[in-house]
Amino acid sequence: MSSSRPLAYVHSRTAVLANENIDTDRIIPARFLTTTERTGLGKHAFEDWRYLADGSDNPDFALNKPAARGCQIIVAGHNFGCGSSREHAPWALLDYGITAVISSEIADIFRGNSLKNGLLAVVVSPAEHRWLLEHPGTELRIDVAAGSIRLPDGGEIRFELDEFSRHCLLNGVDQLGFLLQQDNAITAFEKNLEQAA
Repeated sequence: MSSSRPLAYVHSRTAVLANENIDTDRIIPARFLTTTERTGLGKHAFEDWRYLADGSDNPDFALNKPAARGCQIIVAGHNFGCGSSREHAPWALLDYGITAVISSEIADIFRGNSLKNGLLAVVVSPAEHRWLLEHPGTELRIDVAAGSIRLPDGGEIRFELDEFSRHCLLNGVDQLGFLLQQDNAITAFEKNLEQAA
């Protein structure tokens, strides 16, 4: 079973959401959690920030700025994705067009949900994070296999990614998809077990 398209690289400018403690209800408000579909949620990502009361775009919201259009990478404030667990949050970001989120801290449950749904969630050092926050629109190239972020000046930021998450991202599979990839090995194990009995 595929959770998303394979993700080896992300090459994009950054959009900055510098607010700290952006919780999952801010990413996708609870009133939009009535669906189990992964598509269609992007129009409601950051709903209460993104739109004014009359439904028009809020010109003060960072992702509505012309410079943020087309950006696939969000550099977010510290402790991004805190609050309640909901897979709808990474679904909404992916459907909106976001492929990677970078912060100095990403809430564990949100990060786990993101990685298993094909959204790259990257934790960097406070100093690296501060530099990225201060330089919106920076062109980055993220290499999932290498665990590296290439900066425009040739510099590099390294990040940690467990092997299981790396495999799932590179192959575009979720946990069930990973198990299905092991079908031959499981079948062989079962045969050996039967023969040993």
